[in-house]
Amino acid sequence: MAEEGYKERGFFLDPISQVRKKPTKRKEVGGFFSKPTAAVSGFHILHISLEKVDIVVDVLVTNPNPIPIPLVDIIYLIESDDHKLISGTIRDAGTVRAHGSETIKIPICLIYKDVKDTYDDIQPGEIITYRVSVELLIDVPIIGRVSLPLEKKVETPAPYKPDVDLDKIEYDRFSLEETTASLHLKVENKNKFDLGVNTLEYNFTLGDDNIANATLRESTKIGQCGEGILEVPITFRPKDLGSAVWDIIRGRGEGYSMKGKLEVDTPFGPMNIPFSKEGGKEQVKERSRN
Repeated sequence: MAEEGYKERGFFLDPISQVRKKPTKRKEVGGFFSKPTAAVSGFHILHISLEKVDIVVDVLVTNPNPIPIPLVDIIYLIESDDHKLISGTIRDAGTVRAHGSETIKIPICLIYKDVKDTYDDIQPGEIITYRVSVELLIDVPIIGRVSLPLEKKVETPAPYKPDVDLDKIEYDRFSLEETTASLHLKVENKNKFDLGVNTLEYNFTLGDDNIANATLRESTKIGQCGEGILEVPITFRPKDLGSAVWDIIRGRGEGYSMKGKLEVDTPFGPMNIPFSKEGGKEQVKERSRN
């Protein structure tokens, strides 16, 4: 009787009932593995220049299974208005740990020349919308190869080089020993996004003589398709310069040249923009401060 009571409570297991339960257990094994999931978790612009933009797409892959899952291939495609721009495949992209998640980084480089060659109507300075399509191929035990398709829309610019020109020179103090002045540089932003000028590196030459060579740190915001003025102080010793400089200051002579670099902030990240400009004598005449 005691034994029967134990059987009723499950303390003793019937071997026959155990055999009958084996097929059910095999069915549970077949459904033991689950399909991994994936989502685009981030988009980053690593570097932007006048020639190209380097971006990274972050894909978060989650593995709910008790064993690591290998990523076989990652196939990506960049399109805009149904025009294919770039595609590629990343082989053997790694492994997603058991009951865990991994962020897979997909590096992509967009060359502006290729974009412009594809689109006749794209103008420099525009913001372009892209469609990023990603397909992850994963090998899951028992289930087999699984495809995880993803898609995300992103925006990057096709930057236009700002035009830097000398608007005027204003002299604060003029003498043979030391002359101080200010260069008023006009910066024209032809882009459809704002530019925040942080640093200006410049070399200013009158005739064949180098007048100033320095770095100026000044924060100036220039709105989209707008203009701004950078006031750059310079100091030089006229007596140490050639006669050509005096001709230029008097409004005669060949003129000036500028070379340098702007460091700017954009909504898409920082940029270094080189510039060079040559001008005639009429732009470097002395002008008094008001």
